[in-house]
Amino acid sequence: MQYETIVGFEVHVELATRTKIFCGCSTEFGAPPNTQVCPVCLGLPGSLPVLNRKAVDYALRVAVALNCRINSPTIFERKNYYYPDLPKNYQISQLRRNLGVDGGLEIAVDGRRKKIRIRNVHLEEDAGKNVHPEGAGEDYSLVDLNRTGTPLLEIVSEPDIRGPDEAMAYMQTLKNLLEYIEVSDCNMHEGRLRFEVNISHRPQGETDLPGYRSELKNLASMKTAVRCIEYETRRQCRALDRGETLRQETRLWDEATQKTRAMRAKEEANDYRYFPEPDLVEVEISEEWLEEIRRSLPELPDAKKARFIERYSLPEYDAGILTASRPLADYCEKAVAAHNNPKALSNWIMTELLRELNNRELEPAECPIPPENLASLVRMIDEGAISGKIAKDVFAEMIETGGDPRKIVEDKGWVQVKDAGQIDAWVDEVIAANPDAAEAYAGGKDKTLGFLVGQVMARSKGKANPQIVNELFRRKLRG
Repeated sequence: MQYETIVGFEVHVELATRTKIFCGCSTEFGAPPNTQVCPVCLGLPGSLPVLNRKAVDYALRVAVALNCRINSPTIFERKNYYYPDLPKNYQISQLRRNLGVDGGLEIAVDGRRKKIRIRNVHLEEDAGKNVHPEGAGEDYSLVDLNRTGTPLLEIVSEPDIRGPDEAMAYMQTLKNLLEYIEVSDCNMHEGRLRFEVNISHRPQGETDLPGYRSELKNLASMKTAVRCIEYETRRQCRALDRGETLRQETRLWDEATQKTRAMRAKEEANDYRYFPEPDLVEVEISEEWLEEIRRSLPELPDAKKARFIERYSLPEYDAGILTASRPLADYCEKAVAAHNNPKALSNWIMTELLRELNNRELEPAECPIPPENLASLVRMIDEGAISGKIAKDVFAEMIETGGDPRKIVEDKGWVQVKDAGQIDAWVDEVIAANPDAAEAYAGGKDKTLGFLVGQVMARSKGKANPQIVNELFRRKLRG
């Protein structure tokens, strides 16, 4: 039987505030364990939370950007459960009056666009982190509570996603939006963007949702989320074919075996015994506050893409790639400001630069080549100072060192030869060494010119100006 994969996401985003959501402790990453804590985030008796206004501002930015309906008033509630990294034995979260509801995010997959409905956007506090020793035979864990109380935004989608391709498009599009509106740097290596994915299957053609789902929690990368979907698709479809009844459960991803494993039966909201947080008042979201948030939003991806097409005369394909990520769009604009050749710079960014960043698993914001240096490299090509072949060698040095291309060219002795006398001598040598190819080109076989020019470039070690080489062959062999 053929089955349809049904996927919904809960995405957790650590917001870029300097302090925690209910106290003044720092949110800086990398501090020694348990040094950024206080009675409030430790849940000590008598301590009282105070809501961080900036966290609400950032959450509203996301809700507005996702076209959510804003609940006013919005309320906080206690979500009760026990876990070693949750010192209060409850988490301050939202359930019945979430900050934003009924939104949507449009994704592009295989040339088509699809709207993914957003069920809600809500604020909560992050938990701490359990640290498990890696040594063989260790039977203890440590708890670092520095992260406890960091403002966390949860974005819950409807189960509108069908399969791994749409899932990847959703995760990437949402990450790009969050970066655009500057609410988080979404650094997944430091846990500031995490995914929980719910997966189920139904026979093709059916419209009712299945009565079960598998939830994979705390996934730290998009690739892992996709692997979970692919594995669960195989596992669940085989089980359904055998007539097995699948149950609602939480599973975990085993990186070593590349499989999911059952962890526990899936909890429902009533298992957490939600009730209103008695130490926090309702939050009224006024129209003036919302208007202030709307005015503060920067240019969003679709608008930026349209501007790249109009201002820089770029094809829609180029503009779509360059504006998908705000750091990449900013990089491109800085490069164009330094050298006004948008299409050439676009070609270098989309081919050489993105390939190298992907190979090194780097984000555009971590690019070792400053945009001004890439612009300088393209300017040297445009000026005829170096050939395209030499430029790739220079780029290879730049990606390793981040160095100035002009200095690299000077140090390596790669300056392009424009001396017509020297190039003329190379051309004569190639004609003498390849009489058949020279005769074929003289007789009208244009394709042979590429071979002849290549021979000159080889003799000159890529330094000969290709325009001069082409002109000399035409003049000598075709008059």
